[in-house]
Amino acid sequence: MAYACICHFFCVILQAKFVKRKTMQTALWIILTIAVLIFGFWMIQYSGFRNEERKRQFELKRESQKAVSPIRLRAYERLTLLLERTKPEHMILELQQKEPEALRTWTVGQVQQYLLQTIRAEFDHNQSQQVYVSDEVWDLIINARDQMGAFVITIASQLPDDATAQTYATALLTAFTSNGTTPSDKALEELKNEAKELM
Repeated sequence: MAYACICHFFCVILQAKFVKRKTMQTALWIILTIAVLIFGFWMIQYSGFRNEERKRQFELKRESQKAVSPIRLRAYERLTLLLERTKPEHMILELQQKEPEALRTWTVGQVQQYLLQTIRAEFDHNQSQQVYVSDEVWDLIINARDQMGAFVITIASQLPDDATAQTYATALLTAFTSNGTTPSDKALEELKNEAKELM
């Protein structure tokens, strides 16, 4: 509508055949004023549209976060359990509950194999949770898994050939508790810090 008015105005100016210089200056001033007004009107409309779009995007993001936050919190819980379940004290306790005679009848190699399988199984079971945590936290979890596997193998390799499963379990627990802050502890700390940001 505004454009039609402008075209009509130009036609009137051309048909009037302004001759006088003052009249031409006035016409140019009017055209410039109309152009500025149209540009100002367009900027106001565009700004309003942008604000509405931002508001809509914000609402969509907020609704999405409401839906995703509980899922993310469950992911943090599951990954916390993963790190706790792959600590030596938990794995040894679980072995004793499943196989009460294991530490008396199994070899060091059998216990080591059980621990490595437990670490692998726990990690594989929770691998999909990586989509809900930051890359930094996931890297710490992978590092904790790798370090725990290496720890299990290293302690077994340091024992004499005739060592019992009970000796191996004791050595694992003693070495782990005397290690100070472990990779699992670091990963747990970062998990907790990241989870707090959602609350």
